[in-house]
Amino acid sequence: MLDFTNSLELKTVDLDKINGNNNTNSVILGCQMCDTVPAKDGQTVPKKIIPASSKDTETQALFVDAFLQNNRLDHVVQLMGYHPQYLECFLRTQQYLMKGDGALPFHYRHYIAIMAASRHMCTYLVHLHEQEFILQGGDPEWLKGTSHVPKKLRDLNELNKLLAHRPWLICKSHIQKLARSTNSKDNWSISELVQALILMAHFHSLCSFVYGCGIKSEIDHNGGFTYRPQSPVEKNANDFDSSDSSSTNGDINSEPEVGIELLMERMKKLVEEGEEETTQEERVKRFEKVESQSVEIAANTVRPSPKAEVLKYVDDAEYCYQDFAKRNSVEDIPTFRATDYSWEDHGFSLSNRLYMDIGNQLEDKFSVATNMTYYTMGEVRDVDTTAFRRAIWSYIHCLYGIMHDDYNYGQVNQLLERNLKAYIKTMTCYPERLTRKDYDNVMREFKHSEKVHVNLMLLEARFQAELLYALRGVMQFMT
Repeated sequence: MLDFTNSLELKTVDLDKINGNNNTNSVILGCQMCDTVPAKDGQTVPKKIIPASSKDTETQALFVDAFLQNNRLDHVVQLMGYHPQYLECFLRTQQYLMKGDGALPFHYRHYIAIMAASRHMCTYLVHLHEQEFILQGGDPEWLKGTSHVPKKLRDLNELNKLLAHRPWLICKSHIQKLARSTNSKDNWSISELVQALILMAHFHSLCSFVYGCGIKSEIDHNGGFTYRPQSPVEKNANDFDSSDSSSTNGDINSEPEVGIELLMERMKKLVEEGEEETTQEERVKRFEKVESQSVEIAANTVRPSPKAEVLKYVDDAEYCYQDFAKRNSVEDIPTFRATDYSWEDHGFSLSNRLYMDIGNQLEDKFSVATNMTYYTMGEVRDVDTTAFRRAIWSYIHCLYGIMHDDYNYGQVNQLLERNLKAYIKTMTCYPERLTRKDYDNVMREFKHSEKVHVNLMLLEARFQAELLYALRGVMQFMT
């Protein structure tokens, strides 16, 4: 196997000069990653990521591919290395999004990634794509903020904001405004716009994964490689604060966690009882009950202070998620019924038609995320986790006002205890507010790799929810 960690060609981009900082140290791309970090006693302790020198041949091959594609092996890829089946789909899709065929120039794609990641103040992804933007021939002036970019890109601000926080507000008029600008050079073609929407949804949901797993800065990022403790002002906005004693939801959502043994009993009972015969009216009531209960799940009101390096890309930084159940008008914004517009029956074909082959790529990724299982739960083997996985996916869609008529939402309350719901809601809707304590206080009997798997499902369920609203808006415009 190629030993790619010790034979790297260094490439540099002086982002400090671009951003007007006094520090002129160059940023190194493709540098060797440390698989351990220094402990206080001088010993080293392993990070909770798969090391670059993984002994698993499938994982190692994927790491090689990732490195050859991106000139680096980043922490996101190493964490996804716990699940090579998913990682293979993720790498293939992201490679296609950023470097494959498509209507948008490569530097536009990376700038859209920057704009999307900035909605959640995700400096980790912003830094990665600032570097890639320059390597793809982007104008360094654009990295001074969205006021320095062409109007065509600035016009995405409104859609980016809605898609990230309240996608149910997206409608035909938002698409029409971009596709029929008075100035022809600022027009978005439908194929360009669909690619931009998919890119934004992809990076919004990837922010959730970065925060949900507490992914650290890369070695060549500010604060990413230091032997001294960081001061509070130097702390990376994406890092868990292990000393933070505050929970995302304090005592409001606190309750004894359902252990694996009890969870297994509930899942087994659901399987034995089979599909309950219920009327459509009863299913709607159960959905609305879960929806209204989600409002009571409190999120941390303390938002991390946004950094100037990210704020320059953000329009209306105070805009954030609002519970779907609190929307202004139930008549104007009805529940999104999957029977009326679903990924399988509508979104898949529309995205494939307007952005060749992307539907197939996304379908593979959605399918792996939802169906992947090792038949384990903690230390227990031979467990059918289907009901648990479906409850998580359905609950996330519920947070976005999407109802699946063929699902019994009563199972959500049976399988997801309040603490887990709070974690899911925070990671999906307010990922920048997560703390280390939130991660540690849920799924305590699960292995770290199983928590990563749950976070992958959260990533994909959020991605699909945003995509459904976006593509429905495009379809309404086209018809």
